[in-house]
Amino acid sequence: MSKTKLVALLIIAAAALLCGYGVNGEAVMPATNPASLSAAGPQAGDVVFQTGFEAADVLRTWQAERNPSVRLVDGIHGVQALEIAALPGVGGLARVALSLPVAGLRGARLSCRAMIKADGVTPPPKPWNGIKFMLHLTGPGGELWLQQNNVAGTFDWKVVQFKASVPENITAAELILGLEAVNGKAWFDDMKISVLHGPRPRPSTVLAGPVYTGHSQPRLRGAMISTNVKEADLDTLGGEWGANLVRWQLTWNGFPHSPADNGDLAAYDTWLEGALQHVDELLPVCEKLGIKVVIDIHTAPGGRNAANECQLFHEKRFQDNFLKWWGKIASRYNGNKTVWGYDLFNEPVEGEGDLGAGCMDWQELATAAARIVRQHDANHAIIVEPEPWGGPEALDNLQPLPVPGVVYSVHMYVPHLFTHQGVYDIPLGPHYPGLIDGKPWDKDQLRRVLQPVIKWQHDYGVQIYIGEFSAIRWAPDDSAYRYLKDCIDIFEENGWDWSYHAFREWSGWSVEHTADKNDTAPSKTETVREKLLRDWFQQNAR
Repeated sequence: MSKTKLVALLIIAAAALLCGYGVNGEAVMPATNPASLSAAGPQAGDVVFQTGFEAADVLRTWQAERNPSVRLVDGIHGVQALEIAALPGVGGLARVALSLPVAGLRGARLSCRAMIKADGVTPPPKPWNGIKFMLHLTGPGGELWLQQNNVAGTFDWKVVQFKASVPENITAAELILGLEAVNGKAWFDDMKISVLHGPRPRPSTVLAGPVYTGHSQPRLRGAMISTNVKEADLDTLGGEWGANLVRWQLTWNGFPHSPADNGDLAAYDTWLEGALQHVDELLPVCEKLGIKVVIDIHTAPGGRNAANECQLFHEKRFQDNFLKWWGKIASRYNGNKTVWGYDLFNEPVEGEGDLGAGCMDWQELATAAARIVRQHDANHAIIVEPEPWGGPEALDNLQPLPVPGVVYSVHMYVPHLFTHQGVYDIPLGPHYPGLIDGKPWDKDQLRRVLQPVIKWQHDYGVQIYIGEFSAIRWAPDDSAYRYLKDCIDIFEENGWDWSYHAFREWSGWSVEHTADKNDTAPSKTETVREKLLRDWFQQNAR
């Protein structure tokens, strides 16, 4: 090679890198100084990876030069796309993978989008099988496989997308494309992974002073209750059992789906006003029994769509109605000493796509709602759950609200294959402690799951409230009792308030029913799960 040609190639390569592209044409980082990128970490708007598969050596980049299942074909814009075929002769598995630099991912919340087309992709045996557009992350806590599930069939070019929360301690990351446990063909084009927001800021020191709890008791311990709760139910839970807390779920005829899904705001307003009138009628009973009350909007304006995404994030009119109601509720219960706090929204889910026009994300909407509450009520606790679904792992998606008097809440149902066995299509069988989905589960593993919550508590000096936790009553061999006992032990170790899910709502979660799935009548004798709760409730202060 001549010296002139070598210099020209080096200049082209350098220019490509400065523009954020490797010499193979795959975009791997935004046009940012690498030193400043590693110092600042991922920032909102950073493009971590982008490709249209136009480069001449795409197959080499994806290590697919000799893979007979992969080839380049005309793309969505008539240029190039990646075709992957999993035909009967290749055993239903065909894939390619590309390593991603972890420095631009650690602690970030990512938006992952691709255009995908499919032909004859057979139904996947499991939701996570089928067409794969997936991030595979590895770290000290294990592996994460993040993707949109249930992608199969025959369809023209469409957006497939998901959001991914990346742990700050990952050691490796790869992007996987292909098909798994199915036959058929899929095409991939116009792929982009960008940062929605970077790692949440960690304070160098916790603010001095007592932790805000919003109550004067050593601990609040109780249960969620049905919207249709009666005075006799409260007499049992508070008067006989000794609970000093109820999370009053304002649920419109079921969860996650309800009549609110229809989007009729006039009907929603009528329902919610009626539900609050029922709360008003029974608040004096709660006061007499020494029970504190959490007002929990379980059904939000707009309800949820078929994918269980909250339509609150798709139409601004629903957010406007949501904020209106928090102003009304805070005014209604301002000064009421029986109310402990306001749980702004049960298990928010923004969804994988873009927000609706003029809509705020959950961080922004929760902040707006909290500020409206504080305009009308300076004293009651504001309770906030993370998005999506309020789980312990989701807490890193939330940043502390710039509003005084906030308590942070998570729900504990991990591992889901154990706690929800026999619910929907989840198979029966897992024991606790034991091997669940190939992984050993015991109290130490539960502590690891709850470690993000413990860290959040200590990072920010805040109170944690476990708004829901449970295990289905028919888990084999008293497994539900052992799981609940270990969970409560961990809650108590860390000084968290908690409410069991649920009291006299659905028999599947009831501690007043036996472990026999087919027996829907309350037990004639005290179950070990009921005794567990009652023993803890008896320690409550009044």
